[in-house]
Amino acid sequence: MPPPADIVKVAIEWPGAFPKLMEIDQKKPLSAIIKEVCEGWNLPNPETFALQNADSTNFYITEKNRNNIKNGSILRLTTSAAQVAQQLHERIQSSSMDMKLDALKDLANSSRDITFAQEFINLDGISLLTQMVESGTDFGDLLSFTLTAFVELMDHGIVSWDTFSLAFIKKIASYVCKSAMDTAVLQRSLAILESMVLNSQDLYQKVAQEITIGQLIPHLQGTDQDIQTYTIAVINALFLKSPEEKRQFDEDSVNILDCPLTEMAHILAQKQLRSIILSNVIRSNKPINDEMAHQLYVLQVLTFNLLEDRMMTKMDPQDQAQRDIIFELRRIAFDVECESNNSGSIEKRKSMYTRDYKKLGFINHVNPAVDFTQIPPGMLALDNMLYFARHHQDAYIRIVLENSSREDKHECPFGRSSIELTKMLCEILKVGELPSENCHDFHPMFFTHDRSFEEFFCICIQLLNKTWKEMRATSEDFNKVMQVVKEQITRALTIKPNSLDQFKSRLQNLSYTEILKLRQSERMNQEDFQSRPILELREKIQPEIMELIKQQRLNRLCEGTCFRKISSRRRQDKFWYCRLSPNHKVLHYGDLEESPQGEVPHDSLQDKLPVADIKAVVTGKDCPHMKEKGALKQNKEVLELAFSVLYESDEYLNFIAPDKHEYCVWTDGLNALLGKEMTSEFTRSDMDTLLNMEMKLRLLDLENIQIPEVPPPIPKEPSNYDFVYDCN
Repeated sequence: MPPPADIVKVAIEWPGAFPKLMEIDQKKPLSAIIKEVCEGWNLPNPETFALQNADSTNFYITEKNRNNIKNGSILRLTTSAAQVAQQLHERIQSSSMDMKLDALKDLANSSRDITFAQEFINLDGISLLTQMVESGTDFGDLLSFTLTAFVELMDHGIVSWDTFSLAFIKKIASYVCKSAMDTAVLQRSLAILESMVLNSQDLYQKVAQEITIGQLIPHLQGTDQDIQTYTIAVINALFLKSPEEKRQFDEDSVNILDCPLTEMAHILAQKQLRSIILSNVIRSNKPINDEMAHQLYVLQVLTFNLLEDRMMTKMDPQDQAQRDIIFELRRIAFDVECESNNSGSIEKRKSMYTRDYKKLGFINHVNPAVDFTQIPPGMLALDNMLYFARHHQDAYIRIVLENSSREDKHECPFGRSSIELTKMLCEILKVGELPSENCHDFHPMFFTHDRSFEEFFCICIQLLNKTWKEMRATSEDFNKVMQVVKEQITRALTIKPNSLDQFKSRLQNLSYTEILKLRQSERMNQEDFQSRPILELREKIQPEIMELIKQQRLNRLCEGTCFRKISSRRRQDKFWYCRLSPNHKVLHYGDLEESPQGEVPHDSLQDKLPVADIKAVVTGKDCPHMKEKGALKQNKEVLELAFSVLYESDEYLNFIAPDKHEYCVWTDGLNALLGKEMTSEFTRSDMDTLLNMEMKLRLLDLENIQIPEVPPPIPKEPSNYDFVYDCN
């Protein structure tokens, strides 16, 4: 007979004694269990003791997390968190440097546990640590462990960042600005500055007055990737919080980060940040880890987001400065000097302009400025066209003249193409969207040029013209050409080219003919059966396939998923797990200290939610955690992964899925549990795949082709590879 579900068999250690094997009744108060253990070893004052996990974490067992205890766990009887916090609070104020150092080491280690952290913070421990830093009397290991403990304590989100003094900020900034500083101190200081900037607009202003890009750049030129990662993280944080409104700006000002986004971008270019990151990080001998890749991705996104202002700015047809840019495009293309006011009649000049604007491929030949009133891409398209005309003049002139000499219906309109291409590139690069918390999809080639977006456009506009010719397209085929070009660009980007030249080379191998071959090969397994009998058969077996998909979704919910906790701060490795019970009656969930390897058993998840209590499943903007203020509210990618389970009157369980697939699995599964329709894109995709497979199997069966019950065996790997092929 199996033991009761509430009884857990564990071993409990105590220094100097043999471990005690005992059964813990999870229904009994934890204090009663500790008292029983203390009585077994004749220890007085059981209220001063606590239980701890006897593993590398040493985390305290509390009423909240006690359900994580598993059969066979090893626990340790130890001094309570309140007692340890009091002792450490006194020891770190010792006059003995050795005792003080040992206390700070213990504090840095213990502060990872939220139970201890709460007790230490209740003793005003954060203020004590900040005073020690402000006094500036401790250096080396003392300072390193002080800052480590501070970071660990603040990481729990118990204390607001707005409470710190300017003296503390100045001190932390001084550690970052010093040319020679202990690596551990520098790393912790950078982490603190990043958190300050991300969590408080007021602290952003203060930090921006204390550090400059010039003081951060030397940290990127070292060899320690952790320091480089934290440095880029600080730059990203300052970039993200930089105000959008225009301010008076002085290039010689010390406070160069306290400026609008566009001005900050100018400073980054002046300080050659991009080339330093390229040579010292991206092209270094060390492989780029996930955290560094994430920070590079964030910097890439924030850099491209500088284009949003121009992308969303309409052209003013009455603005002469903007109209002059169009005149410049005409002048470069046709090598004409600006006519004076009295050179010919007004009608003649208008006719000449209209003819040239038609050759340039504008939709509105009379007033091309109207073409740039569409947002997006707005003025960004005109910026790209002017950059192409000035910096790739020969290619620009060739494209314009080449198309102006063709028949009207066969010409590739440069103006219209540039506008639509700019809009497409903004969609591909997600210009204007905030970076995702879980993404590290950066492209090295965008760090190889100060004007990478413009160069990217120049390559792609030449590709568009080439593809237009290969397709022998006419004006009616414009949208088809744009679809092919988008496919060429996205396929080329998937290999993550290291340079723009490599990207260009990849595009050379993705001609229209090659795209057709790729499409044909991909369609081989996606045949479209259009005859009436087959369509009727598909409709008949569709409910059976839908039921199969439903069972798969529910089985996946029973396996469970690990979800990352996301906050306004930088990514943190805090997780929680949720899974459905095998009888589909209860959702089990609970916090985890680390990402699990495999499934997490039900009995280790302390919280439960009966499926019968679920009122609704909401997604996206309707989720309670997406309605809260903060950067995540504007993050489209996070918004697309968010869903919530509503129960009772105002209770809810909030999720942010690790990826789109898990999002669809969970929303489908939850809707299936509630008897609602599964409508995700993955359900449609799975339905098409399974239907096509079933149809092919049935057609093979009609042809009397025998299909084996089991797949053929996989060939065995040879025992050795010491063989040659005899050519004779």
